[in-house]
Amino acid sequence: MTFALSDMKVSSHDLKQGDKIAEMHSYDGDNISPQLYWEKTPDGTKSIAVFCHDPDAPLISSPGTYGFTHWLVYNIPPTTTELQQGCQDYAKGKNNFGEVGYGGPKPPEGHGRHHYFFWVLALDIELSLDNGLELAEFLQKVEPHVLGMNRLMAHFER
Repeated sequence: MTFALSDMKVSSHDLKQGDKIAEMHSYDGDNISPQLYWEKTPDGTKSIAVFCHDPDAPLISSPGTYGFTHWLVYNIPPTTTELQQGCQDYAKGKNNFGEVGYGGPKPPEGHGRHHYFFWVLALDIELSLDNGLELAEFLQKVEPHVLGMNRLMAHFER
């Protein structure tokens, strides 16, 4: 399957679709990852992955990828339906701040409104990947195994 939205539903107590992200979830605030919940994972799901990406950010990654990765979590068991606020469980990828784990919104001052997409992927393989993967590297490994996906989008501006 290629990347296409599915019947999965993604929601959050901390984020509302299309609304502003609270300061506590920003990099300059408390830098706490938001709570996320998902349902309707496809039959055959063997693991879940979550990532947050800002496509409005300037080109910063190689090899020619766009935007900014704020969060990547993987090796999530298929029976899991939620990441709690501030979740430290599961394997964590490298964000574009150069850190492993969550790095909240921090668009350049005066750069305008940035959109943050919190993606949930249902995969047909059980993952046992090490911490520290970058998003492009992770997606290259799992893209052929995506059974379903959806996202929640919120915005932030400095």
